Amino acid sequence: MITRIKLALIVLITAFLAFSAKEKEATPIGVQESIQLFRADAPKFASSTTLLRQAILSINRKNPETIKNALQALADSRVAYKRIESMMEYFFVHSARIYNRAAKTEIEEPYLEYQAPMGLQYMEALLHEPDPFSKKKDLLEQITILEHAAKDLNSLLYQFKPSDSQILESLRLELIRIMTLGITGYDAPLLKTGITESYEVLLHIQKALNPYMRLSAKPSDSLSYYLKSTLQFLKQNPNFDTFDRLSFFTNHALPLQTHLGKMISRSGFQLNTSGVLNYDADHLFKAEAFKGKFLDPKTTRSEIALGEKLFSEAALSGNGQISCATCHPPGRFFQDGLAKSVGFDGSTPVSRNAPSLLYASLQHSQFWDGREKTLEQQVGTVTHDALEMNGNTAVTLARLAKMKAYRKWFKRAYSKNGTPAITEANIQKAIASYVRTLQPFYSDFDRFITGDKTALNSNQIKGFNLFMGKAQCGTCHFAPLFNGLVPPLYQLTEFEVLGTTLTENLSKPEKDTDDGRIRVRPIKFYEGAFKTPTVRNSAVTGPYMHNGAFTSLDSLMEFYNKGGGAGLGLDLPYQTLSPNSLNLSEEEKKYVISFLNALTDRMEVNK
Repeated sequence: MITRIKLALIVLITAFLAFSAKEKEATPIGVQESIQLFRADAPKFASSTTLLRQAILSINRKNPETIKNALQALADSRVAYKRIESMMEYFFVHSARIYNRAAKTEIEEPYLEYQAPMGLQYMEALLHEPDPFSKKKDLLEQITILEHAAKDLNSLLYQFKPSDSQILESLRLELIRIMTLGITGYDAPLLKTGITESYEVLLHIQKALNPYMRLSAKPSDSLSYYLKSTLQFLKQNPNFDTFDRLSFFTNHALPLQTHLGKMISRSGFQLNTSGVLNYDADHLFKAEAFKGKFLDPKTTRSEIALGEKLFSEAALSGNGQISCATCHPPGRFFQDGLAKSVGFDGSTPVSRNAPSLLYASLQHSQFWDGREKTLEQQVGTVTHDALEMNGNTAVTLARLAKMKAYRKWFKRAYSKNGTPAITEANIQKAIASYVRTLQPFYSDFDRFITGDKTALNSNQIKGFNLFMGKAQCGTCHFAPLFNGLVPPLYQLTEFEVLGTTLTENLSKPEKDTDDGRIRVRPIKFYEGAFKTPTVRNSAVTGPYMHNGAFTSLDSLMEFYNKGGGAGLGLDLPYQTLSPNSLNLSEEEKKYVISFLNALTDRMEVNK
């Protein structure tokens, strides 16, 4: 009898929980509030485009004030757009490209869709031309498109039925967008309105979160506190060049991200569509924040150990004398210190600089020109390249099969159901698995950002604030990986045309002869385009750039300070780096370099 009663209770409780879950699903918590916010803010953005058009119509060469008025109207319109950005970027991303597309022609991979300059960013660039009055026609064309499109924004809501999980993920990603793009000036580098815009974005986030914060008092109290403190910090420190980004992160934004994550987790609305970010990590700067995508959970210790041995195994090369470690020695942060490594014949240099392999897995393309998508493919290409390792598959497999130790190690890592363990595919997989573990996240900066306030000195703190602000380094080397993996989804690796010179003699600049990614994708905008590598460990892994032309961080900083090749006077119509000078003082450049030194990982991690 007792058993039957218990069984009946279990059935009733199960049914109740199932009903509650369905009821929760059927009755959204904050969806309508987010939709209403969009309904209210979209017309305000549309109105701002009308005012912007009027300001542009008023541009008059005889009255320079009209340019200032247009810039102010543009800044106002950008702020108005930012209030709807989280919805646009998450739910209506193709429509969002109309309004806030890059100011340079971009190619959306992997489908190779051309993205011509358009929208607010392009208008910013036009208004900052040496002769902005001559761009009035172009500006009017742009604002006409924006104004007409903005009038129909609310039509996007027709039959729009998002879930609470989607709304919350859109807000979570928008917070990351503030931290990695907004405060760096990524889409307003000349207006320098990133801090003001970030305030407006966060204000929207606060409003959209209100319905969810009633679900659970405990996490909501802390979440409410950090929302208010972060908003207050942004409002009280609107100056872009002097904004203390490190304090913003450590005292406000990162705790806010932590408590937002806790609230979402406890509410049961966890959703991860990025496929890259690990939402179980406390915040973006935790080492485990990117482990989900780039480390296969099925990888075994035996496979990684085998990969580490093969990494230094000369039997993989044609002459039995060269290994991966030859050009990427672990004791030198996996980089050999040469402008270009010595090739297979012992005298001819390879075509490009061998970058460090630390964090090499945290990107979606391999090699400087991105010609391979996976580390396995990269290993295969290098081992077979006649100039690099000149390996022969049959010879390599025969050599390894003769070694008792390798027969044992391969069997331990791969042998299943009698399948041969020593194969080319397994060699590539093992080495790739080992390289994927090379993510130390153990620099002085990492220690500081995760709690050790003694880890950085004052110059390094100044350097970080410049890196993420005035120096604009953070607009290409995105935090926290400081490479070209684009936030907040981190699903695309950027390729940039910097106009890298042939040598570091900037007084007599010469155009480099390497045409870059255009060899892989024969598109004119890719001429001279190269992947943006991480600047983690850059202080100890020179020379720099794809050609190893820059021997010091000092000369490299000056190259960027002058606006790249185009800023130096070279003819580079497709340069994506702004040709404008950064106007960094000698002292400021040294601060940035000091910060780069703080990105050097502790050597014991690399052993």
